[in-house]
Amino acid sequence: MSKVEKALQKARAMDDIAQPVPTVASVAAQEKPLVLGGKELSAYTAQIPRMTQKFQMEKSDLKEAKIIYQDMEDTRVVESFRHMRTHILQNAGPKNCVILVASVVPDGGASFVALNLAAAFAFDETKTALLIDCRLRDPQQDRLVAGDIHYGLTDYLEAEDVDVGQIIHEGGLPRFRLIPAGRRSDAGTEHLDSRRMRDLISHLRDRYPDRYIVLDAASPAESADAAVLAEIADFVLLVVPYGKATESQIWGAAKGIDEQKFLGVVFNDQPQPRRIIWN
Repeated sequence: MSKVEKALQKARAMDDIAQPVPTVASVAAQEKPLVLGGKELSAYTAQIPRMTQKFQMEKSDLKEAKIIYQDMEDTRVVESFRHMRTHILQNAGPKNCVILVASVVPDGGASFVALNLAAAFAFDETKTALLIDCRLRDPQQDRLVAGDIHYGLTDYLEAEDVDVGQIIHEGGLPRFRLIPAGRRSDAGTEHLDSRRMRDLISHLRDRYPDRYIVLDAASPAESADAAVLAEIADFVLLVVPYGKATESQIWGAAKGIDEQKFLGVVFNDQPQPRRIIWN
């Protein structure tokens, strides 16, 4: 039985999957994600580079932006993302990695999950996190940057004279950096499938061994972006808005993912208490 089949079987038993085909509505990304998947390997701890921090969000700002922080009142949410981080580290072994996060259906909460997964990696003082907004047609993470964004991912991929250092921004959290989408582009898939994009990811991963990279991508139902990015990512997490996706939609999103890269399914916006189930 494949990882996708196992995830679907467990989700079906818990009634997390909608049985009739629903009308997909825009659902605000909320809390309490559920993760399914994975095997156990040893985690890795290493030395991080010294990082300057010019500004930092206050707790009130983090709460408003729905970003987790270590001593927040709802510990279930924080622990959910800590469990995700641990599960990824167990699968990655003694090396850093690139994690693709995409929603099975549009507006399913992938940007929320990607952001907070990166924040969870940044909790660890021995690691750094880099969130890349790969939603070039509809940027989602610009709000994290203080001040104007002069350059982002699109600008880098389109212009040879734009340097990597010009597109990496502080995100208001310690040990956390962001590459915003930059200028909107309708040629998103072509840009993400370019040699320059592949070289960029390799450079970002190799430069610092303790940097964990999270890619925020559009739903496979919207474009081929996620399929392209899955080829350069080490692991893939699919986000399913609770009760708003059918098995056929999940299969449709997962069928092109390499079995070795597929970590599991995150059920977002759950009404019930926090639960994690492993394959």
